Formats: sequence, C-alpha cells, structure tokens
Amino acid sequence: MSEAIIINATRRSEVGKGAARAARRAGQIPGIVYGAGADPVAIALEELALNRLLGQPGFFSHLFQLDVAGEKMNVLARDLQVHPVTDRAMHVDFLRVSTDTVIAIEVPAVFLNEDDCPGLREGGILNIVRHAIELYCRPDAIPEQIEVDLTGYEVGDSIHISAIKLPAGVEPTITDRDFTVATIAAPAKMADAAEAEDDGESAKAAESDED
Repeated sequence: MSEAIIINATRRSEVGKGAARAARRAGQIPGIVYGAGADPVAIALEELALNRLLGQPGFFSHLFQLDVAGEKMNVLARDLQVHPVTDRAMHVDFLRVSTDTVIAIEVPAVFLNEDDCPGLREGGILNIVRHAIELYCRPDAIPEQIEVDLTGYEVGDSIHISAIKLPAGVEPTITDRDFTVATIAAPAKMADAAEAEDDGESAKAAESDED
C-alpha cells in the first residue's frame, strides 16, 4: 500500500474556456474535483508540480490528498486531457473518495524472477496478456503494483489470476473466470520446428492412407 501524495491546489473563482486559458498562461493547469455526494470544486494546480507527478508511474492508481486552501480531500485522478500536438496537460479530473469506499482501479502488473523461469531460459517468450489488473479495494489499500512470480513456469504454461497472491482486502473485479495474466509462448524457431514435425507426420499419414 502506498501513502497518499499531497497536492496543493487553489480554488478557481471563474470557470469556462477563457478562465482555463488564463490559468494555463499563468503556469497552472485547471481541474475539477467531484464525487462523494459533494458539490464539484473547480481548482488549479501548478503545472510543474503536476508534470512531476505525471513523470512517475501510477498516476491513475495512486491516492492523492488534495490540499485546497487548507481543505484536505482524498482523491483519485480519473481523467487527464492533453494537447493533441504538444502533449501538454490541459485539464485534470479528480474523484473525491472516502477511505471506507470500495473502488475499482487498475494496478500495473510487474513480472519477477525471469531467471528462475525454465520456459524463458529455454528461449520462450513472455506474452503479457494483462499489463494491468483491475481490482476492488479501498482507496487507502491500493497496492503500488501486483507482483507476478514467474518461477517454475515452462513453455506453453499460462499464468492465471488464481496463481497470483493479492494483498489483503484486494480482489479482482472479474470473478466469473480464472482469467489469464500472461503465458510463456514458444519461440518462433521452436514453433516452426513443431509445425514442420506436424506437417511431416501428416504427410506420412497421407502416404499410408494411399497405400
């Protein structure tokens, strides 16, 4: 579980495109805070501070504590609008949350112990089906990452969610099936050799049928 990161912000007294452009000219990024049954709050963040957060992993899966002129709110980033040419942040949306609320959130998957994976040592390829896993948890229990241990997996093996140890109080949003997170795929040469062997056996079988 990661600790909440504090973000300082100011209230915006004016909203609309003109006010948003003025905020950006002043080196600030306009935003909005909504949710938890309270009225939306228009805010502005320092662009440099927001860029530092965007440069770190997990922007959309981290709990933030937004400090708006002394009023503190626990929030999650829910949307980020960027300029289509410059990729500069243009607007950010935050969802206000309670520590008792159970939310659905995507957490990045990290794959460990590749050296202890026989399938990879033999030249197999790690085929990642899910780079992130959607989970149910409380905002104060969001894991920074989900660790997938590759120890012991052979070529052709699949790694399902049931094989992954999740932190206490965290569960996948998909519960109706044991979904695949990754597979150890055969390398191209190995796959080609297997296909050639299958073709050879098929040809022999065909010759035998003709006889």
